[in-house]
Amino acid sequence: MFANSLKTGMLMFALIMLFTTIGGLLGSSEGAFIGLLIAGGMSFFSYWFSDKMVLSAYNGKEVTELNNPRLYRMVKNLAANAKLPMPKVYIIPERQPNAFATGRNPQHAAVACTEGLLEIMNDNELAGVLGHELGHVKHRDILISTIAATFAGAISNIARFLPYFGNSGDSRRRRNNTGTLMLFSFLAPIGAAIIQMSISRSREFMADRAGAEFSGNPLYLRDALNKLEAYSHNVAMSKQNPAYSHMFIVNPLSGIKGLADLFRTHPSTSDRIKELEKMAYDKHLM
Repeated sequence: MFANSLKTGMLMFALIMLFTTIGGLLGSSEGAFIGLLIAGGMSFFSYWFSDKMVLSAYNGKEVTELNNPRLYRMVKNLAANAKLPMPKVYIIPERQPNAFATGRNPQHAAVACTEGLLEIMNDNELAGVLGHELGHVKHRDILISTIAATFAGAISNIARFLPYFGNSGDSRRRRNNTGTLMLFSFLAPIGAAIIQMSISRSREFMADRAGAEFSGNPLYLRDALNKLEAYSHNVAMSKQNPAYSHMFIVNPLSGIKGLADLFRTHPSTSDRIKELEKMAYDKHLM
């Protein structure tokens, strides 16, 4: 928990330094101050509202025990097993089977899954997936994941618009800043991918182990991951946002090939399945 809090603080500090530096390049001390204000506002927004932004981006609809008893009761039972407060539960209107958790802490958490997930999973497999998401809540991964998504999105947007600002100011400033801005525009997307990768990879294994414990059997999540791997490559998300890709249980974007595999936000599904089967073997379930 302390490590996640430290990472969260470092991300916010890095965001402030990034905007302040770019503001200084574009507008000297006044620009640096404006950048500082923007970064401070983004940090505040990320902490309090980024979960709502993610759910809104995917048109999440909150469910209750009345309108979806299967999903609601399953989350309630798993949360009790995990000794967590009952999170809010959402359904995402997407055919691709997938799920994520968000929120700033276990007391203000939300678990979301797609319509496609509910269609293809049996109760055991669904429990494995939801247990995995509650593992992220238990380990307090959800805040740093949502802040990382905001940070990655901000970096990508900055890189997109920086070339339009590089020609402002006097000729001397243009000469001094153009090279720096072009370099940042090139490196920014790589930096955003590295941030997401560093947040996500190891945490997925930890959440897998927690999901296996909360659901009662590592093979439930193993079977679910096998299905998710097959379907995720064949059914695309209608709303694709790379900034949020690390939040899902499997990468919602199309398959990653070649050099880009170095920057994948998730460990390979085969490695995750091996770890779950090892857990099952150790518990004499195989």
